[in-house]
Amino acid sequence: MDGWWGRMGWFLGLGIAGVVLLVLSLVLDGVLEGLFDGVGVLDGLFDGLLSLPVVAGFVSMLGFCGAIAMGTTGVGAVGATAIGVPAGIVAGWLAYRLSQVLLRDRSGAAPRDVDLLGVSGSVVTAIPVGGYGEVLVHLAGQPVKLSAKSPSPVARGVEVWVEEALSQTAVSVRPVDH
Repeated sequence: MDGWWGRMGWFLGLGIAGVVLLVLSLVLDGVLEGLFDGVGVLDGLFDGLLSLPVVAGFVSMLGFCGAIAMGTTGVGAVGATAIGVPAGIVAGWLAYRLSQVLLRDRSGAAPRDVDLLGVSGSVVTAIPVGGYGEVLVHLAGQPVKLSAKSPSPVARGVEVWVEEALSQTAVSVRPVDH
C-alpha cells in the first residue's frame, strides 16, 4: 500500500505544483515570462501555447486526474499518466483559448481625450483663475472626477462643459449658459 500511496503522492504533488504555478503566474503577472525575454532559444517561448497559465493547467490536470484515476480504479502509474496527459492537454488548450479571447477583448478600452469633449459636469472644487479645481463628469454612465482649468473663476456647484482635454486627468471647462 505504501508504494501505491507514494506513486499517488507524485500525482497529487504535480497537481498542487500546477496550482501554485498558476497562482504565481497570476500574482506576478508576466514577471516570470519576462525573465526569459531575449534569451536566444527561449525568446518568445512563453507566448501563447507555452505561457505559464497553459503549463500550469496542463501540470495540475495531469496530476489531479492521474491521482483520481489511481485512487478510484487502481491503475498503476502508467495508466494514470495515460489518463492524466490527455486531460492535461485539454486543460492547457482551454487555458490557451481563454487567454486568446481575453487578449482580443477591447470592450474595456479606456476613454480617450475626444470622448471627454462636450461632456457636461459640475464643479466639486472651485476653479480659481490660472489654477486648477475639480469637476465631476459622467462618462459612459460612470462618474469621473477630473482636474479642471477655466479662463474665468468658477464656483463650486456650477454646471460646466468640457471644452478641451489637457491630459488624461485634466480638462479645460466653461460654465454652461442657461
